[in-house]
Formats: sequence, structure tokens, C-alpha cells
Amino acid sequence: MAIILHKSEERSLRQKAYITPELTPGEFNYICRRAYKYCGLDIRPGKEGLVRNRLAKLMRQLGIDSFREYCSYLEKDADGKALSSMVDCLTTNHTGFFREEQHFRFLTSAILPVIEDRQQIDIWSAACSTGEEPYSLAFALLEYFHERVKKVPCIRILATDISNRALTTAQKAVYSLHKFSNMPQAIVHKYMLRGSGASQGLLCVKPAVRELVQFRRLNLMESFEEVGEFPLILCRNAMIYFNEETQEKLIANFHQRLEAGGYFFVGHSESLNRITQPMKYVCPAIYRRSGELSSRTHRGHN
Repeated sequence: MAIILHKSEERSLRQKAYITPELTPGEFNYICRRAYKYCGLDIRPGKEGLVRNRLAKLMRQLGIDSFREYCSYLEKDADGKALSSMVDCLTTNHTGFFREEQHFRFLTSAILPVIEDRQQIDIWSAACSTGEEPYSLAFALLEYFHERVKKVPCIRILATDISNRALTTAQKAVYSLHKFSNMPQAIVHKYMLRGSGASQGLLCVKPAVRELVQFRRLNLMESFEEVGEFPLILCRNAMIYFNEETQEKLIANFHQRLEAGGYFFVGHSESLNRITQPMKYVCPAIYRRSGELSSRTHRGHN
């Protein structure tokens, strides 16, 4: 007697029997070239196992059985969605609220006192991942002005990332309760909504805070002259994915987007010491454009 399987059952059986295909040197080099050309992602020899294992999960979802077939799939990618999905798999979106807290202390102790009287404050989170960084910036700014019983200026935080998947999570602004374990509960109660029922264990950023953040997809390898100028730009834990040549070009572009005296934050595991770049070193993971920040409102992002 013949057994008839529905397509969903066939797919399920196929996924269970899926064996991670071999990755040849030629296929590895092709994937590396496409990633570098697309977004500057620098994958070095020795990462073959990482590429093979991470992309195998995506290939299994796509029903692709070999890296030869996957490379052909990338070759036919007309709208960039395949490349975007590939980069999502090859990079890590690990982040957290108030991650690398020293940066937030520097923001409230050294930067905001200079620009607190502006009518509008603009900040750019240039590799915002799933949104924890820009929302943390919003919390920090609101707390700063509330503590000083000062009128809150217009706050505009531009948050960009290359990953559509990460940006979708960021725009939803819904996070697991464990994400806030190291955050003061007073801030959690003030700025988050607690889920109930099917949403038990989840917290959502309040609409009034979400309105302060504008999310936008941006490939940092493309021009970003139109974003305006900022007293502070953060590009944290993204430089590790680029080679020194790409880092130099990127830092030069960020330098042009900083106001005179503006600050630039990188991740604490990152350093600009090995590249030629125009910014002045302030302290670990903090750099600055020459000049002095103005206390007056500057032309912000568009």
C-alpha cells in the first residue's frame, strides 16, 4: 500500500534527515567575497566551521542541500534578501540594556551638561541591533532631565542597523523579563509595560519612549551623508567585523557626521589605535572630534 505524505510532512522528514553539507575552499571564498562586498564583513581563513554550521541552519530552512546550490542561490539574489539573511546568520546580535555602563555614565556626566539647554538633542545609535541600546539612551536622557527637574527637550534618537530581523525586534520593543535583571526596578516600572496572560514574562517599552527613537535600515558601507550631524554617535561592537581598511573609511565617514567637539563610542573590546583616523582619544572606547560642543541646538538628523 502506498503511503501519501503531505508537503509539510515531507519537509519535516527532510529536515530531520538533513546532514550538514561539506563546504569546499572555493565555496567558502565565494561566500566571504559576497559578504565583504555587500557590507564589509571580513571573514578570515579559519572560520570555515563557523560559516558551515551557521549557514547550514538557513539552508535547511530553504531546502537547499549543498553549498554549491546555496552559492547559486546567492548569485541569483536580485533584491538583496538572500545576502541580508546570510549576514544575519554570520553575525551576532548580542546586546543588552545599559550594556557597557561606563558609556552611559560618561553621557550623563560629560556630554549632557554641555548640551542640556538645547531645544533638541540628537543621538545616533549606528549599530542598534535589537533596540536595547537606543532605548537605554532614551531612558538615560529622560532620567537625566527628570532628576534635575528640567524641561525635557525634544529628544531624537536615530537607530540604524543592516539587519531587517534585528530591526523588526527593535520596533516591536518587546523583551523577556530576564533582560532587565541588572536594571534598576524604578526605571523598569517607569518606562516599561508588563505583559500578562499569554505575554506573561514579557515587558514592552512604553509608547512615549518608543516615539523618541526612529529606526532605519542602513548599510554602513553605503553613503550616510543625509543623516545629519550629532553630538554623540555610537557604533559599538561592530568594528570587530571589519578589516583595518574598512574601519578607516568608516571612521572617516563617522567623523564627518559628528558636530565639532562631538563624541564617538565604540565597544570596550574595540580600539582605533591600530588604524589611521582623525578622532582624538579621550579614554577607553571613547573618542572625540576636535573643537568644542555648542550649547545651542545643532542641525540634527533628517
